[in-house]
Amino acid sequence: MDIKKRYEDQKKELVKRWEKHIDKKIINAFLRVPRENFVLEEWKFRAYDDAPLPIPADQTISQPTTVMRMLQELKLKAGQKVLEIGAGSGYNAALIGKLIGKEGKVISAEIIPELVKFAKNNLETAKIKNVKIVKADGSRGYEKDKPYDRIVCIAASPKIPETCKKQLKRGGMILAPVGDMYGQTLLKVKRIGNNYEYEELGDYIFVPLRGKHGFKK
Repeated sequence: MDIKKRYEDQKKELVKRWEKHIDKKIINAFLRVPRENFVLEEWKFRAYDDAPLPIPADQTISQPTTVMRMLQELKLKAGQKVLEIGAGSGYNAALIGKLIGKEGKVISAEIIPELVKFAKNNLETAKIKNVKIVKADGSRGYEKDKPYDRIVCIAASPKIPETCKKQLKRGGMILAPVGDMYGQTLLKVKRIGNNYEYEELGDYIFVPLRGKHGFKK
């Protein structure tokens, strides 16, 4: 099968599956950001499989349905500033960049040098201009650009670090998978004044977060 035909067929199938519970603007972002630009060459034929795929440094790009669900929960708005913990391939940051528009800004903190380079190259190829990839321990947040409207972690964490919570604007939100190495619960944390409300959004399995507040090897 021709690869472009495969892509189009798979995208149509995914959109059909999502259209009843995922906002149209999120689906439009999915259709505008070519996922094949964010996977390794040898996996491009499977770029639109609804499954995680390998990327450098023994990490993965999350399955499309998981990405869509997290974007839906983030309730992103134009002009917001978002901290992403774990750039990975850069794909999630690219989608967020589309959703918050030219006036918005994504800071994506990645601790693995190989992935910093990979994500930067992928974003350049996709011509995404409002995402900044920084080499940093995202488990500590990123002080330089705080406070944030949204913080999203795309790696499993033992808990939500207090440093990240303090970098969140009042009225802001954190989305992060929290648990142990073998399974996590996706938590949505809203900051209301100086207090935080927690909501559980189901069980997932993500690659482990590295850094000071991540999992120890």
